[in-house]
Amino acid sequence: MQSAALTSKGQITVPKAVRAALGVRPGDRLAFRIHEGGKVTVEAETVDLQSLRGSVRPEVRSVSIEGMNETIRQAGRR
Repeated sequence: MQSAALTSKGQITVPKAVRAALGVRPGDRLAFRIHEGGKVTVEAETVDLQSLRGSVRPEVRSVSIEGMNETIRQAGRR
């Protein structure tokens, strides 16, 4: 079992073996879940890139037929 001491500011240093088991590095976030009976679990708070799919909409630019024809004419003059 790994252990750590709590500082006066409420901080702890997560033991290396625990960091390795969670797969976390400096800057990563940890989630603390409190269960009934006082049990607490710690998990790496990761974001699955697939879960972000569709959260950012691409910029849609509309172009009129006249605008397309003008662009074609200008390209033809070059």
